[in-house]
Amino acid sequence: MFMRIPFVKQSTVDYYKMAREHGLSRWQWLHGYIYGRFAYMYIGMAGDKKPWWRALCAPFFWLIDRYTPFLPQDDAKTGDPNQKRPTWADTYHGKAMPLAEATKLVRLDRPVNTEVSEKVLPYTLAREIVLTNPDKIVLLECPCRAGMENPCAPLDVCILIGDPFGTFMLEHHPDKTREISADEAVRILKAENARGHVAHAFFKELMLNRFYAICNCCSCCCGAMKAQRGGVHMLCSSGYLAEVDEEKCKVCGICAEKCQFKAIGYRKGHAFVRAKRCMGCGVCVEACAKDALSLRLAPEKGEPLLVEKL
Repeated sequence: MFMRIPFVKQSTVDYYKMAREHGLSRWQWLHGYIYGRFAYMYIGMAGDKKPWWRALCAPFFWLIDRYTPFLPQDDAKTGDPNQKRPTWADTYHGKAMPLAEATKLVRLDRPVNTEVSEKVLPYTLAREIVLTNPDKIVLLECPCRAGMENPCAPLDVCILIGDPFGTFMLEHHPDKTREISADEAVRILKAENARGHVAHAFFKELMLNRFYAICNCCSCCCGAMKAQRGGVHMLCSSGYLAEVDEEKCKVCGICAEKCQFKAIGYRKGHAFVRAKRCMGCGVCVEACAKDALSLRLAPEKGEPLLVEKL
């Protein structure tokens, strides 16, 4: 397609080749390229900044999101009018991860090449993990936070895992990325957890149907969390549920303050968890100085993404 064009970056060529190998159409590849190349415009559309390009680009990005991912499933192509058209959330979503499991994703000590079951990620698309002791970990300035007038700090909290995504973003956004070690990635995860921010493992169909990033999300900036509140279910539970030891709880208020999902309230002298809201991220557990909170497996919420089990 463009292999002989001298100014095309090698990471773009690599992504194109891999996209074709994974069966993505040229339209899907183009969508993925725009998603990465213009991330701060694309993802920043969910923010509250009002630069000149918001009104200009909004219709274009809406068309990209509405049509290009689903061309292969279009009724006109399949001839099946009963075939359900996938929703946007089927192609892009994150799974909440307790700190310990998120840490394991950047400290892999063995190859992982598997498809995650529907019980772990209840979506029709994009549930593959392909990692082999990733030697490319890239820290990215969060496009969601960058799109806000008064963002949470720091901005550089998105962790890209593996290639071609890491190199692609390094080449195309050199002023907003840097390569980091696994140790630094773990330090960032711990620091963000202490701030009350939630680690999500993100999967995207256009990113070769697989996991590609760990984002540290706050409810005030994160586009996915805003979409979730608006009824577009782009996030799924970790598979755990927080629970309170009523005898240990001192009603200090820290857990409710830290919870990004407003899942913790107070009654009769102790905290309680609103099960429907809780995503099992474990931020409250890490924040509680009295060890009054813990995570339990919640099969009704789905199964956890257990890296060692994979």
